[in-house]
Amino acid sequence: MKNNKYEIDMCNGTLMDKLISFSLPLMLSGILQLLFNAVDIIVVGRFTGSQALAAVGSTTALINIFTNLFIGISLGANVLAARFYASGKEKEMSETVHTSITLALISGLVMALAGVLLARFALNLMGTPNDVIDQSVLYMRIYFLGMPFFMLYNYGAAILRAVGDTKRPLFFLVISGMTNAVLNLVLVIVFHMGVAGVAIGTIVSQLISSILVLRCLYTSNTSYRLYFSKLGIKTQYLKQIFQVGIPAGIQSTVINLSNALLQSSVNSFGSVAMAGYTAANNIFGFLYMSVNAVTQSCMSFTSQNYGVKKLKRMDRVLLDCMILSVGVTLTLGCGAYFFGPELLKIYTSDADVIRCGVEVLAFTTVPYFCCGIMDLLPGALRGMGYSGVPMILSIIGTVGTRIVWIFGLFPAHRSLSFLFISYPVSWILTILMQAVCFCFVRKHVHQSVNRDLA
Repeated sequence: MKNNKYEIDMCNGTLMDKLISFSLPLMLSGILQLLFNAVDIIVVGRFTGSQALAAVGSTTALINIFTNLFIGISLGANVLAARFYASGKEKEMSETVHTSITLALISGLVMALAGVLLARFALNLMGTPNDVIDQSVLYMRIYFLGMPFFMLYNYGAAILRAVGDTKRPLFFLVISGMTNAVLNLVLVIVFHMGVAGVAIGTIVSQLISSILVLRCLYTSNTSYRLYFSKLGIKTQYLKQIFQVGIPAGIQSTVINLSNALLQSSVNSFGSVAMAGYTAANNIFGFLYMSVNAVTQSCMSFTSQNYGVKKLKRMDRVLLDCMILSVGVTLTLGCGAYFFGPELLKIYTSDADVIRCGVEVLAFTTVPYFCCGIMDLLPGALRGMGYSGVPMILSIIGTVGTRIVWIFGLFPAHRSLSFLFISYPVSWILTILMQAVCFCFVRKHVHQSVNRDLA
């Protein structure tokens, strides 16, 4: 039974308007999430100081390394659920939902334990300066206690996206994010809790968002309804989730590992450069969220159409997503470049920090449309169930390039500008490899489907 108020028919009718209708709430969700995260950074930067700002910023890459493996696995749940939903397989859809939510809870508990135990070791490994490491450890340990809630929300939202519902997760995020912002202000300004205050605010907001998305699944009268009594792991669906999700998660984790190496290089310039990178990286995140929204749309639409064997429509999905992604990223990237100094002033009034932030933005904003293309090709491949080779190519293209850059070229040309030129270089190399891979897989999928239909 479909809830037409929220769901989108991905397999019939016009495409671009549906892609925009699907992508826009996802973009807004990502942007709102970053805005609420920016409140963390702005509040500690303005009311606690640049050391606290650097402390929060120095944990970003590490947190992404820990979380992105499991978030990547949620893409497997999204692809599998979309395929079963489009083809009307209600039993399989239901069991995929219950396996996914159980997996989310288990992985969240594992991450919470790992984050608390390994925080100081990992931050030391990254070369976090002594003047900020204690605050960084405190922030990271508190933050990771909320991982079970974080994972439940993300996996629940992945199920809703699989059926075309991106509006309700946006609504849940608005509620939880506003709570986070208010708690940040109260705990930091009124109670002077510093980095601990913003971490506690984040945990509470994650709890609220997880409750809202689970309630949504629990009360829905559909094949994806959640019954707490049916929670458990079905091995056959877990295996299929892992086939798509683990390569996606490994790819994201390894790419963030390269970002952590880059963070270590930034750390070598001191806390002022760290603070500038933290602020610039937050702005940079808005571009990533716009790209990620279109990539998620491509993956969900491709998966549903693959489920009903509409090959020509799958090709059109990718083409329309490319048009949408390039248009959005060029607009936002040019805006971030030309208004960079003004945007950075929102985060800090320190002129040296702003100068470092501008240096980072100069090489990462305007060419960001390349990153959009680079991500769309693996998104389309995952929608068809192919995730392993795109993972390998992304790791070679992005991580390999950055490692060579950081350890081979950077020591002889030590500047933030030269360090961040590695971004567009790695994107272009990866696009070339992913395009070749996509052509081969597309040909194989068309031949396979045509044989089945013959």
